Amino acid sequence: MKGNKVAVGVPDKQRRSVRTAAILLIGALFIGPYLGGLMLARVNGGAPVVSSIKVSEGGIVNGKKSSPIHHTVQTASGRISYTEQGTGPVALFVHGVLLNGYLWRHQLEDLSDIRRCIAVDLLGHGDTEIAPDQDVSVTANGEMLKEFLDALHIDKVDLVGNDSGGGIAQIFAALYPERVRSLTLTDCDTHDNWPPEAFKPFLAMAAAGGLRGTLETMLLDKSVYRSPQALGPAYEHPEQLSDDSIERYLRPLVKTEQRTRDLQRFLAAFDNKHTLAIEAKLKTLQAPTLVVWGTDDVYFDVKWSHWLAENIPGTRRRVELQGARIFFPEERWQEFNKELRAHWQVAQKTARQVTP
Repeated sequence: MKGNKVAVGVPDKQRRSVRTAAILLIGALFIGPYLGGLMLARVNGGAPVVSSIKVSEGGIVNGKKSSPIHHTVQTASGRISYTEQGTGPVALFVHGVLLNGYLWRHQLEDLSDIRRCIAVDLLGHGDTEIAPDQDVSVTANGEMLKEFLDALHIDKVDLVGNDSGGGIAQIFAALYPERVRSLTLTDCDTHDNWPPEAFKPFLAMAAAGGLRGTLETMLLDKSVYRSPQALGPAYEHPEQLSDDSIERYLRPLVKTEQRTRDLQRFLAAFDNKHTLAIEAKLKTLQAPTLVVWGTDDVYFDVKWSHWLAENIPGTRRRVELQGARIFFPEERWQEFNKELRAHWQVAQKTARQVTP
């Protein structure tokens, strides 16, 4: 990769200079003045399925150790990559922009005793392979989820979404409510807050042609990814995020020039018209719904958790995680998984009562 070539033979002093310049560049183009001011304020106050390698050790299922397995399946939207673990009713996990199904590794491992957990890679992300000119909008991703479930002969799912994946989950649930056994939404794009103000500088940078350079810079020096000027504010404890996790998230996005262009098209398609278009249907959704929100999120204010709870009639519970940020499913997975277990149990009992 280009980033690796830059690293070879670079003196420490020069490397530090590159890192400093990169942070300044990303600070200006990525998070921008909005986040800079915020941080200062805080200082002051059926288709063929192909399997591949196991990615890590898993939990215990039927007395035997289970491991997550990586698969791909062909759909009309492309060859969709996903990781699954466990058996039982299916739980489908949908990640957001810049990440992939690896976000949900703790859910797959911990909840595989009660669910067949599936974490999908969205269009333009992870190892999913798509055509260079196809639609990669969030609505197209919602359609892809239907095709994905059809290809695997899965009828209903416990649907879980985060970030832009939460917005896509809303679109899927509104368009195909009969496929949703239960819905869980965490900090995510909602209604007309798409994209959120704090993310617009990143979109502007990508539109100006700086996306690949920014991704390669964060891969070359992982501390840039964790910095306040980049992805640091998305984590409660960015210093605890491993280099390996950053590699797993970002490396697929620069695997080829086309992969980077796919992500750029995904970003360019961000528009709240997609969530506004399904608002009326969302307001009729009866699927048992759980809303879990981090209170320290610079992208998605807690008010949006109230909006979802008030506008989705199936909402059973709204939870605030004090001090948590957008990627809390990764950082506070124990708390979150406890909520998921309880939510799924109630949803399952409700389904039994409704079934004639």
